[in-house]
Amino acid sequence: MRSLFVILTAVAVISLAFWAYRENYETQAAQSEAQKIQREIADARQRLRVLNAEWAYLNRPQRLRDLADLNFEKLGLVPLRPEQFGKIDQVSFPKPDPDRFMPIINSVEVINMEDPQ
Repeated sequence: MRSLFVILTAVAVISLAFWAYRENYETQAAQSEAQKIQREIADARQRLRVLNAEWAYLNRPQRLRDLADLNFEKLGLVPLRPEQFGKIDQVSFPKPDPDRFMPIINSVEVINMEDPQ
């Protein structure tokens, strides 16, 4: 009986050691994957900073003004005036299309019934 207990204990210790060994390597793999993702995020943020800097450089007011002057005749750009803006009641909205809605097939008429007393 005692030898059976020793064998079962040894098997339990070996299986727990194997489980711990596997968990250790799975944890290390998960950590390396997380570090890889963190590096990719850092690279993406760096690219975003560079793109924002390039965008700010390309959208400098003086550069845009020079481009507008250079291409004035081709684009026909003029400064905005208050008369160019319209009012909301001047906008012609499209009429609703009755074919877009499903027709009512079996309608039920509801009658207001008084309480019988």
